Amino acid sequence: MGQTVPPVEHMDLLALADFNLVARHGGFGRAARASGRPKATLSRRVTELEGSLGLRLFERGARALRLTQEGRALHERAGALLTELEETAAAIASGVDRPRGRLRISAPLLFSQTAMGRLAAEFALKFPEVRLEVTTEDRAVDMVEEGYDLVIRVNPDPDESLVGRVFLRDRLVVVANPALIRPADGSAVPAVVRGSGDRTAAWNVTVPGGRSSIAIEAVLGLSSLVMVRDAVRAGVGAGRLPVSLVSHDLAAGRLVRWGDADAPEIALWTLYPSRRLLSARVSAFLEHLKDAFPKGVPDELAAYIGG
Repeated sequence: MGQTVPPVEHMDLLALADFNLVARHGGFGRAARASGRPKATLSRRVTELEGSLGLRLFERGARALRLTQEGRALHERAGALLTELEETAAAIASGVDRPRGRLRISAPLLFSQTAMGRLAAEFALKFPEVRLEVTTEDRAVDMVEEGYDLVIRVNPDPDESLVGRVFLRDRLVVVANPALIRPADGSAVPAVVRGSGDRTAAWNVTVPGGRSSIAIEAVLGLSSLVMVRDAVRAGVGAGRLPVSLVSHDLAAGRLVRWGDADAPEIALWTLYPSRRLLSARVSAFLEHLKDAFPKGVPDELAAYIGG
């Protein structure tokens, strides 16, 4: 049997705010110094909150203070809600309900390199009261633990704690410098691959006449698809790249297309915690993405990158 959650009316919101302050700073002393509140007052308020909830929120050691499992769960949810309450009160007091405050976003490397700088700048000009911070990383971050409001991910694994939507779709194509000739006898062609561990011996492609296989020999492994594109442009080998990234090169004749890669569709998702009401900041950024990519097709991303 799980522990019964006490009624909401028994929870002191001021004590909850003090608990969140101590949890965020990792100790009563640090919280007291950061806030200017007496350490004894913070300790008393947290003890009272634990008593009203019937839960131990901190494990108190001689030198360290550690959140219990229940304390961590309360901090993860209460922190976001208290922030929303503060921002709502500020918006009401100012008479204007507009996005403001800090907005932390995690975005994947390629999208950050090609589009995020312009997107962030346009958003900052549109909403100057939002402090936008964008971190570039391809790993699956813990949104709550690491303090992100929104993450952008490519083909993310299902996560019941997150909700979101696809805002862009892309696909892979095999391209090469026009000087690199695809062997008619089926022998291997030099290839530029992403990373050093790609042991693929062939790329399957779809062409107007049907499907075929391109035997490859990896001659260069690079960690960034932008670098892969640049190396393919230079003629060192063929490459598999998102069509949005090479659209302008194909149109200008700097690259030629050998076929559509038989690979899963590339879907870019925006994700946010399902148990949290969307803040005005997150809603505004989602609308900003929708305005930039109304149809969510590769040609829109290609035009945006080249714009």
